[in-house]
Amino acid sequence: MSVFKENFVLSNGIEIPKIGFGTWQIPNGEDAYQAVRLALKHQYRHIDTAASYQNEQSVGQAIKDSGIAREEIFVTTKLASHIKTYQDALDAFDQTLKDLGLSYVDLYLIHAPWPWNDIGKDCKQGNIEAWKALEVIYQSGRAKAIGVSNFSPSDLENVMNHAKIVPHVNQIAMFIGRDQKETEAFCKKHKILIEAYSPLGTGRILSENRIVEMAKKYQVTPAQLCIRYCLEKHALPLPKSTHESRMIENSHVDFRISADDMKILESI
Repeated sequence: MSVFKENFVLSNGIEIPKIGFGTWQIPNGEDAYQAVRLALKHQYRHIDTAASYQNEQSVGQAIKDSGIAREEIFVTTKLASHIKTYQDALDAFDQTLKDLGLSYVDLYLIHAPWPWNDIGKDCKQGNIEAWKALEVIYQSGRAKAIGVSNFSPSDLENVMNHAKIVPHVNQIAMFIGRDQKETEAFCKKHKILIEAYSPLGTGRILSENRIVEMAKKYQVTPAQLCIRYCLEKHALPLPKSTHESRMIENSHVDFRISADDMKILESI
């Protein structure tokens, strides 16, 4: 079965396609528009964007122009990392829907536990406020699921201690050579799906000798091996490319990695 026919099921019962198309660093305008159009053409049905990517307008337009029924496309976007008040989060979501040109999103995430220009800043109270706003958005039906991104177990606990709803998703950097075992274990315990952004390690790991040799063994590319690795760890990979051939390549991951080979990859 093609990976495009498979879904993960979130803790609230919502189905989410097992592979997504990431749009980080794809500029708004023709670049983002064409990338999303091509991804949808090649059967991707899960599109990931964010307010801070500044490409929501083009992503939304590409979805609209695709001719594919809205309910067939899973759309994720994110609250900008510096927004840490209840009202500002509600206002930001209204702007995001306007920019996307959509009446709802499938998944809305807090992009990070701290502003990107002040990583590590203590925003415990702000994250609680932002999460309460996301709960209201979720209860209104304008987001089918809600979650966080780049949250550690302590960040998650802070929110969960004041939440009515446990986050459905935590989107984190995960690739061969960068496992987050503590976060993985916490999320598994609380039925929080992990989404793996930068599953190709922003390209840096594709020439690693052990990855190259193992890819040859499975008769796949290093990129395909890296994406499959995330799936074997029950994480949802979000590969990104603006090249049509690589979009197609990145979706052909219908093979399995043996347990012994997974141990080798996990040791890198």
